[in-house]
Formats: sequence, structure tokens, C-alpha cells
Amino acid sequence: MTDPKSLIKNAKSSGRKALNEYEAKLFLAAFGIPVCREILASSVDEAAAEAARMGYPIVLKASGEKLAHKTEAGGVVLNVKNEQEIKSEGRRLLEIPGCESLSVQEMIVGARELVCGMTRDPSFGPAVMFGLGGILTETLKDTVFRIAPLTMYDAKDMMSEIRANGILQPFRSEAAVDMDLLAKILIAVGEISLQYEAIAEIDINPLKIRRDGKPVAVDALIVLVS
Repeated sequence: MTDPKSLIKNAKSSGRKALNEYEAKLFLAAFGIPVCREILASSVDEAAAEAARMGYPIVLKASGEKLAHKTEAGGVVLNVKNEQEIKSEGRRLLEIPGCESLSVQEMIVGARELVCGMTRDPSFGPAVMFGLGGILTETLKDTVFRIAPLTMYDAKDMMSEIRANGILQPFRSEAAVDMDLLAKILIAVGEISLQYEAIAEIDINPLKIRRDGKPVAVDALIVLVS
């Protein structure tokens, strides 16, 4: 089991202002938040070997302590289907400034993407956020907030408040979202914010919904207090 405190301590000792994606997922998993399977590889050959063990298709990402905005840098490749693809894309990713290794991740299949996270309000303290995720987060701004700590009632009330709450129901032959598990994720984000004042912000985007309705964090960022 990963010690969350050590992740923060190591990041601060190296002068970083945030946990990288891999560390952030380890941190969240320590609080029971479901995350996708992920392995860091130092070379394209190692990435190919890990992908073969994990099973194609996979997601391949550039990874590095100073590489926070992977998508904008062209550092995310979805639906990689074979060894040839992983090696050619891996070589390209390793040339991106700031890329230190390759992240091999399981490909989560599902049509729905949500977002959850936390920011610290200067007056009220840590506020948990929930809403539509992926590219729709900035476009539609369909999000709601609650001050931590959250109860199960609070978390489920947040789900009902987003304008597009119908997306939580059965959707395009996919199961309804597991509301209890989703609520536990929101509650856990609130608990993290109360236990770790060194964390300034949490961003889980997207929180992807599997076809069976189970939410899984496929990308995450944890920003530390300066």
C-alpha cells in the first residue's frame, strides 16, 4: 500500500508543485478511489512488453515531473492496438520536452466522462466539485460544488443538480452509473482535502464510466500548496 504522505513529501523535496499523474493515481487509490491500471516504462521495448502483459488496446502517455499538460503537447495516444504502434508512438512521445518515461494504461471503454475534484475556497475551505468531464468540462461548465466533508446524501444531491444528470441513467446500451460508488469517490475527495492541507487542488478528469456503470479515474492531477 502506497503511503500518501510520502508522495507529497517526495514531491516537495524535489521542488515540485504537483504530483504527476502516476503519483496522483497512487494517492487516490490509497483512499479507495478506483483508478485504471498503469505501468511506467523507461523505453519503448519495456512499454511494449508491459502492454503485452496488460492486453491491447492500451493508452500510451508521455510522463514526466514537469509535464503537466500532456494532451496539449500531443502526449496522449488512445487505442494503441499492437507492438508496432506502441513502439512508433513511444519514440515520438519520448521526444516531447519534459517526457521522462512512458505510461502504459489500460483502455477504459465507455461513452461517458465525468469530472470530480477539489479547490480551496478562501472563506469556506475545501469545496468538492462534480460535473461533466472530458472536453465538456470547459465547454458546458456543468459542474456543482459542496463544502467538505460530504455525506452520502450530499454526494447524491450533487449528482442530481448537474443539468445533464440524465447521463447517469442507462445510456446507449450502457448500464446506469453506480451511484453509491460515485458518491464514495466524492466523499473520499472531501476526506483527502480535510486530512491533507498541503493539497491545494485535486482534478480527476476524466472520471470515465465503464459500460457496466463503474466509474474509474483515468487521469488525475494533485496540486500542492505553494
